[in-house]
Amino acid sequence: MTIKNHSKVCLMISAAIMVVALVMSLCGAGINLGIDFAGGLSMQYSMGGQFEESDVSAVLSGMGVGDFTVTTQGANKDEVNVRIKSVGEDDIQAVQQAFEAGLKEKYPELSQAGDVSYVGPVAGATLLSNAFWSVLLASALMLVYIAFRFDFNSGVAAVFGLLHDVLIMLSFMVLLRSVIQMNSSFIAAMLTIVGYSINNTIVIFDRIRENARKAPSVAREDVVNQSIRECLGRTINTTLTTLITIVSLYVLGVDSIKEFALPIIIGILSGVYSANMINGYVWAALEEAKRARKAKKA
Repeated sequence: MTIKNHSKVCLMISAAIMVVALVMSLCGAGINLGIDFAGGLSMQYSMGGQFEESDVSAVLSGMGVGDFTVTTQGANKDEVNVRIKSVGEDDIQAVQQAFEAGLKEKYPELSQAGDVSYVGPVAGATLLSNAFWSVLLASALMLVYIAFRFDFNSGVAAVFGLLHDVLIMLSFMVLLRSVIQMNSSFIAAMLTIVGYSINNTIVIFDRIRENARKAPSVAREDVVNQSIRECLGRTINTTLTTLITIVSLYVLGVDSIKEFALPIIIGILSGVYSANMINGYVWAALEEAKRARKAKKA
């Protein structure tokens, strides 16, 4: 199979996705933040049997609650999780009592099935800040490790690809805002993809290093093409086996699982895309620039 350098086109596609997401965010249609980030109230109840989500929504609407999500849970589909945004901490008890009273009229066996949890906006902002610094710290440490393990240009290229994958995940969270909310599970997904992405890149960079040693005078782009071709079978096999598992979780899982699985799916595809179509060619460009500087000095 012939491998060619299409990194410029790939970078343009990625940039276009990020720009669209940025414009949507600036227009007020950014990431759909869940309670973990935006703050709000989460309640879980056992309904005592089968129920209709529309009945729960009707009670909340009758209370004047405008921004909420209702999710069916439980092995027998007899539990409901209600998440309400924009609730003051002083109003929690009143909202809970009014909701239970309204729902018990139709479902008298209603009982609380879990803790009533409240997340304030300050706690959400702290979680978001911690997530940002976690990714930044991981990127810095990986740059140091790869620069030591391979060379500095490899570290720069790998971290470039890592940040690309994180930004693509965030961009799709904007584009798919009507399908998925961002909650704390997204942080776990993002950190998982950071590890998965860098692993893909290191495998290819290891092959690049070996081929570069065997042919020091060959153009760096040709070395990258050969290395990607040699790793292609491994890349396809590992990606497909991982995707089968994660897609199954997304299709068969409950909403809380889907909030974790969908970003993972996006991240895996982005990680394979950047590792094979972008990162190696960033390294090649940096190496050719380094060669040019040395030749000019000579």
